[in-house]
Amino acid sequence: MDVNKIRAQFPILERKVKGKDLIYLDNTATSQTPLRVIEAIQHMYTTTKANVHRGVSSISQEATDLQEATRRRVAQWLNASSEQEIVFTRGTTEAINLVASSLSDSFENGDEIILTTMEHHANIVPWQLIGRRKRITLRVVPINQRGELDLDIYRSLFTERTRLVAVCHVSNVLGTVNPVKEMIAIAHANGIPVLVDGAQAVPHIKVDVKDLDADFYAFSAHKMYGPTGVGVLYGKKRYLEMMPPYQGGGEMIANVSFEHTTFAELPFKFEAGTPDFVGIAALSKALDFIDEVGYEAIAAHEHKLLSYTTERMMQIPGMRIFGTSPDKSAVISFLIGNEHHYDIGMLLDTQGIAVRTGHHCAQPLMHALGIEGTVRASFAVYNTIEEADKFVATLERVASMLG
Repeated sequence: MDVNKIRAQFPILERKVKGKDLIYLDNTATSQTPLRVIEAIQHMYTTTKANVHRGVSSISQEATDLQEATRRRVAQWLNASSEQEIVFTRGTTEAINLVASSLSDSFENGDEIILTTMEHHANIVPWQLIGRRKRITLRVVPINQRGELDLDIYRSLFTERTRLVAVCHVSNVLGTVNPVKEMIAIAHANGIPVLVDGAQAVPHIKVDVKDLDADFYAFSAHKMYGPTGVGVLYGKKRYLEMMPPYQGGGEMIANVSFEHTTFAELPFKFEAGTPDFVGIAALSKALDFIDEVGYEAIAAHEHKLLSYTTERMMQIPGMRIFGTSPDKSAVISFLIGNEHHYDIGMLLDTQGIAVRTGHHCAQPLMHALGIEGTVRASFAVYNTIEEADKFVATLERVASMLG
């Protein structure tokens, strides 16, 4: 894999920050966008901007064809049984809220949902909102010192009131790759469906929803080299058919009167209003980019960066790394001694190094770790060993400055 050729496809990597070459290590929050995706967006806005599924004009039909071609592409990419199982959303957050809102119609007071300690707020708060209306109890799988889930406790949490398991495929803080296939099998043995938050997985791992046997799988385009404002919810057809619509409006109806409304077929009953058809069309170009590089090459390169950087960072006095599972994605969350994460992040920024600081929308995990937040460096396929060296060298200076 020629990293320089890959980097040449990302215009933003040529910019400077505070007079320094940008070193972008905030890929877990959002990845950068290759030129082919940018050009696809520009092409749509300059040649094919017309509302989808609503017109007989040529450009409306062209826009519709581009959106639906992406739907078919995503279905094939995930190995879904049908394109009817692919619902376009604004992102992982909306996809989870969709399931929480619609599936919970069948929940009753006293029912339970199993989550994990490492969930993003997007996979906690929607269930709490449902819990306020239905008095749902959240049961939480703890983690060990390496940041791995305790599967024995997970097995013990199932009761006759369990209605759903919701788990992240990869932790956005620890980088831990959870054994979701095994967790799904355990849940199914108890007759319980599983929702997987795949936002941090799809940029790094080839996902096959049939192999996992996931009932729902959600992810966002902007974390996998695609446009912002576009997400995907995969759902098994039998669940999507039984669930009521998430929102009402245009596009999701079959017939409307003031007395009664019937809804459109899958997946359109979950896609009320005008979608981001420009971003959806551009998502296919992000998939092209990933397929062109290949997941094996991506994984090998990112693992090399992760191992090399972690080893060098551990030589820095006072370094504390959170998440040490051997099965880990390219994320390093850390602190230096008891120094504040914000101070470390600001000092890195003076050298053009972009990282993330704070609780990373995972405050329950921070509480479990006994900290308020971390600095998080996360890699993508366009990052280099040279960038890792500059990052570590800057951290060494930061550690020295902070004493």
